[in-house]
Amino acid sequence: MSKQEFLALIERKRAELIEIAMISGLNSSTALHYSQELDNLLNEYNRIFLKKVPSY
Repeated sequence: MSKQEFLALIERKRAELIEIAMISGLNSSTALHYSQELDNLLNEYNRIFLKKVPSY
């Protein structure tokens, strides 16, 4: 997957999260699931393209 394709996937997931959060609320289980998926995509993007590991 190219960098641009990955960024497009992240933007789609972000838009889905916003839509779900507006319908169900930010603390709904569905919104939390979408948020976790977005986090995973962002972490993967950082790992592949930026070579940075998130610090906790």
